Amino acid sequence: MPRGLVVLVGTAAATIAALGVYASAWLIGPAFLALVIVIVVSPVDQRMRRIGIPGWVSTPVLVLLVYGVVLSMAGVLLVSVSRLATALPQYAPAAADLVGTLTRALRDLGVGPAELRATASSLEIGRIVPLIGALLAGLAGLATNLVFVLSLMLFLSIESSGAGARIAAIGRDRPHIAAALARFTWGTRRFLVVTTLFGLALAVLDTVALVLLGVPLAVLWGLLAFITNYIPYVGFWIGVLPPAVLALLSGGWQLMLIVTVIYLVLNFVVTSLVQPHFIGDAVGLSVTVTFLGLVFWGWLLGPVGAVLAVPLTLLTKTLLVDTDPRAGWANALLTSSAGLRDGHPPDERHTRDDHPVRGDGDGERHPARADESPPQRTRPAG
Repeated sequence: MPRGLVVLVGTAAATIAALGVYASAWLIGPAFLALVIVIVVSPVDQRMRRIGIPGWVSTPVLVLLVYGVVLSMAGVLLVSVSRLATALPQYAPAAADLVGTLTRALRDLGVGPAELRATASSLEIGRIVPLIGALLAGLAGLATNLVFVLSLMLFLSIESSGAGARIAAIGRDRPHIAAALARFTWGTRRFLVVTTLFGLALAVLDTVALVLLGVPLAVLWGLLAFITNYIPYVGFWIGVLPPAVLALLSGGWQLMLIVTVIYLVLNFVVTSLVQPHFIGDAVGLSVTVTFLGLVFWGWLLGPVGAVLAVPLTLLTKTLLVDTDPRAGWANALLTSSAGLRDGHPPDERHTRDDHPVRGDGDGERHPARADESPPQRTRPAG
């Protein structure tokens, strides 16, 4: 077939598939969230079995532990947002004074009366209260999705013990697919575990700082910082905007400046200096691809897609590029420069260093288990 026709047919198929994902976002988002959680916690279950704990004990214990964490976060979020809805009206006078000062400054700059009225009405705090009510209603409707996620997590956890055998069966017929799935599992697990640990540390530091500064609802803003830490590039600004605005209303622009500076310093130290040394090139995606994936998945799946943008992009790359031996050129375009620094093509580099396929001494090659972590890379001298 002509190359132009192949491109047109592929683009049309991708558009139809994207529309299908958009229409079924209510199912795909929670299902992928449950899958990612099971991928992250499955090594704990396997280690418990290795030390002699039977599966009928280890799996329910792990599932109940994850259930407790998820339900605790949902409860804290619901209570905090409810407190925000009740506490926000008391800042209406301060917000009115702030809007008046802003409109006077705009009038001095030559802005017309019609534009001033439109700006003042759009900044009224009374418009925020209905949004809070809609958010609370959305959280109430989230209970149905939460039950679905928890139920799916239970089924996936029960079946996770056979994941290694399934990938081994795939590897006997399609070793390249098994190797790609093993790399996706390892990269997703490493990225999420490290991001979770550093996001938790960042949330605790932000919460302590807000409590010491007297900013209201510090626990809610700490939880928001933890969740937005999963969103690359723009998550920080989403997490800092609400506490900065509330600091402005409760303590003036000086308090807002202090809060912003503290967030900037903590975020820079934790996510820019420390966290990359632990993640390394586990993700292996270029900056442009990661940002475009964030916008794309956020549009398709909403907030869940933004939080899971990196794992979703990794899965798409695994299914469409890594499983095809002829798509090395596409892998070279999507991979970060650090991943190509050693001068080898992406597929050759993963096969040599990550050992997605291993031998057992009989000359036959077998795919690595999904829970098997690749060894540390060593660079040649010089």
